[in-house]
Amino acid sequence: MKSKTKFLTTAFLLVLLISLISYAIPASAQSVTIRYANWNLGTEEENNIQRQLVAAYVEAHPDVTVEFVDMSGDGRWDEKLTNLAARGELPDVWMADNTPYYVQNGWAADLSELVASDSDWANVPAVLQNAVTYSGKVLGLPAAQFVMGYFVNQDLFEAANLDAPVYGASVDEFLGAATALTNVQQGVLGLDEMEFILGWYPHTQDSSLQFFSFDGAHMNYNSAAFKAAVNAAIELMPNTWQGLSDDQKTAFKSQGPWELFLNQESGVRWDGGWAVPAYAQNATFNWDFFGIPGGNQVMVTDILVVSATTPDLAAAYDFAKWMSFSSEGYSKEAEIAANVGGVPTRMPVSVTPESIDLYMSFVGEKAGLRQALENLDNSLIESLAKIVPGYINARWEGKPGIDIGEDLDVNMWYMFNFIASGNYKYEDFSAQLEEFANKILDDAQAALAG
Repeated sequence: MKSKTKFLTTAFLLVLLISLISYAIPASAQSVTIRYANWNLGTEEENNIQRQLVAAYVEAHPDVTVEFVDMSGDGRWDEKLTNLAARGELPDVWMADNTPYYVQNGWAADLSELVASDSDWANVPAVLQNAVTYSGKVLGLPAAQFVMGYFVNQDLFEAANLDAPVYGASVDEFLGAATALTNVQQGVLGLDEMEFILGWYPHTQDSSLQFFSFDGAHMNYNSAAFKAAVNAAIELMPNTWQGLSDDQKTAFKSQGPWELFLNQESGVRWDGGWAVPAYAQNATFNWDFFGIPGGNQVMVTDILVVSATTPDLAAAYDFAKWMSFSSEGYSKEAEIAANVGGVPTRMPVSVTPESIDLYMSFVGEKAGLRQALENLDNSLIESLAKIVPGYINARWEGKPGIDIGEDLDVNMWYMFNFIASGNYKYEDFSAQLEEFANKILDDAQAALAG
């Protein structure tokens, strides 16, 4: 009997000891699986920098397993996430293509308290912090930032005895140099494409307007600044690929506008920071970043959302931070890139003199690019579709009830894409377009607010 009692006592003490040990281990130190969905992971065979960055995190956190969620199949990204949510299978962390949609559905975790005490977050530019803040709550993390604007072939301007545009030049200085460079017979254009002018030009006429005339709440399609942008785009068309006839295109090696810059057939190229690795490795000429006139730039951002239903919020946040604004994570990405003779795929999100220097060490000293990275708070956010409720319909997909010739019930994209077609005058429809777009934005904002 004593033997049995002793056995039971020992067993009880053993269970109690195990329970106490388990209780003493912090949640973040226990085994956890983080389900992760992103479109930048490539294939297992490619093992790109992003996959290696995930592997580095797992190596440093042996208690963590990162499981890649299969996002193949038909449907848009947000449709796939909707299907996962319906099955109760949302990823713990995912790349966002339409953050307001996730916020409205209650899928996005509130990260406000976690970022408030994070020293790396303090160095994230305010323009990026604001992009993921809804009603005072941080509901996403900026996973990447890329400056966007014009890149300049400095040698091409020098060969034409022209001063290459530099960061900070005025609209007149920039466009004057670009148009002077155009020589279609010799296969040289000053600009690459005309469509991007509508995005940046309104801001140069009215500083209260952001990208594509958005003022923080509404689109200003009927404003004098946007109408000036339309007129400028039409006027500058002969200096762009869209202005070339089929016969004129035979003077160019390039088969499309995307090839002009590296073929040294356009003085500038509208592009984003994701193109810097290609320029750094493939350009056979001196180049720099100009941005947009007035010493500014557009910015593209990617956003990670942490699920409100993740079993371990602290662990999911820690991983999401590593893949987004972590200074330590960015240093590791730079190390991985250096090991393969490449360039980091992202620009730093937690921006300090040290992180700028680290990035510039891969591309060489480019004065304009450095100035842009030191001036990010003034950037115009291009990624409004990922951030602003209703923007997709207000800018592209919505149909304002307009027929243009045989094209019936055209959408917003049509009205901006064919401004130089001669089939209609933009100013005849600008008021209708603005009213239509802003009702969409107001309704979407009201729905988000609840």
